[in-house]
Amino acid sequence: MKEHPHLAEAFFVLREDGDLDVYEPAGAPEFRVYEPDAGVRVAPEELPRGTSGPSYISGVTKLGSQSIGGASDSPSKPPRAVWHTTESPAGGNYLTSIGAYLIRVGAEPQVIYCPVTDKIAQFGPLTSSGRALRNGSGSYRTNRTGKVCIQVEVLGYAKSPWTKGFDPADRPNFRKLIAAMRAHGIPDVWPVGKPPATAAAATKRPKSTWENEGGHYGHSQIVYQDHWDPGAIDTSIVPGKASGSTDSGGGSSTPAPSSGTYTVKKGDTLSAIAAAHKTTVAALVKLNSLKDPNALAVGQKLKVPGTTTTKPSTQPLEPFPGAAFFHGGRHSPIVTAMGRRLVAEGCGKYKTGPGPNWTNTDKASYAAWQRKLGYTGDAADGIPGKTSWDALKVPKS
Repeated sequence: MKEHPHLAEAFFVLREDGDLDVYEPAGAPEFRVYEPDAGVRVAPEELPRGTSGPSYISGVTKLGSQSIGGASDSPSKPPRAVWHTTESPAGGNYLTSIGAYLIRVGAEPQVIYCPVTDKIAQFGPLTSSGRALRNGSGSYRTNRTGKVCIQVEVLGYAKSPWTKGFDPADRPNFRKLIAAMRAHGIPDVWPVGKPPATAAAATKRPKSTWENEGGHYGHSQIVYQDHWDPGAIDTSIVPGKASGSTDSGGGSSTPAPSSGTYTVKKGDTLSAIAAAHKTTVAALVKLNSLKDPNALAVGQKLKVPGTTTTKPSTQPLEPFPGAAFFHGGRHSPIVTAMGRRLVAEGCGKYKTGPGPNWTNTDKASYAAWQRKLGYTGDAADGIPGKTSWDALKVPKS
C-alpha cells in the first residue's frame, strides 16, 4: 500500500498482477487539475498552431481517448518539458495501471514512461496540452504555457531518483522521447537549475522564468505547484546533450563557459549566433541577461562560449513558402522570422513585434522591402514573391 499521490488520507493498492485499487475517504472530492474543456476537443492528429515536431513518438502505445487538453494559450512563448514522478513502483504492468488511474482522476500528462522496462505511452498528442499541473488563479492555465508543454510522468519516487543507474544507451524509447522534445525546439537546459532533492528545498518557482524561458522543468519548479517531484534526477541524463544522432542520450547539458565576445552584425539573429558558437539561445539569454532576445542592436557586444568572432554564415534559410501562405489568419514562426529580417533591413513598420500572426503591418513592411529592391507601383504589393524572399534571406525559425 502506498499513499495516494494527490489526495490526502487516501491510498491505493498496487497488486502483483499490476491492477490498481484506489481507496478514498468517504465524501472526498474527486481530484482534478481542472474540468475537461467544454465543446469540441482537438483531434488527436491535429497540429495546433505554432507546432513543428511530431504529435506522437514513433511506435508509442496510446492510452485512453487521446483527447486530454487543447491548444496552447501562449504559442509564441518558448517550448518546454515538465518531468513528474508517479510516486509508485516501476516495472511490471504498473505503466498501464497507473495510466488508468491518471485517466480516472483527470490528471494526465501527454506521456508516461517506465525507466525499468523502457515502456512508453501517450494519453494524447504532444501538440495538445496535458493536465498534470495545477492551474493558477482565475483563467491562468499553467498546463497551456509555451509553444508546447510536454509533460512526462515517470514511474518512480522523488526520494529515490530514477536516473540512478539509468543508461540511455540501453533505452531506445527514452531516446525517442528526448528526440521528439528536441524536434519541438525544446532546448537542453534547466532554466531554474537542477530539480531539488527534498520537499523542503522546493522553494524556487519563478513565474517569469516559467512564462518566458524554454527548456526542462521539474514539477517542483513551476509556479502554482506544491509537489516536489521528480526529485534530484541527473540532468546529464535528462535530457543529456544532443550529438550528431537525433536520438542520442547521455552527456552534459551544461553550456560551455563564457570566454569570448561577439559583435552583432546587420541581419544577425540570436539563433544564428547560438548555432555558430555551438550553444543555445537560452544559454546566451542567461549569459547576457537579455530582457528581449529578439531586440539585438547592430554593434552590440555579446558574451559567447569560445572566442569565435566571425559572423555566423551557416544558418539555414527558410525556403519560399509560396505567396498563398501569406493571408489573414496565418500564424507561424516563419512570419516572425521574416519580420525580424525586415526590421534589420530598415523596412519594419511595427509599433510592437514582429510576431507570428500575418497582419497588415507585415504587409506594409514587406512592401517597403520590395520598394527597397526597386519594385514600383503594383509590384510593391506587400505579398512576398520568390525573388524578393530569397533576397531577404530569412533564417529558418
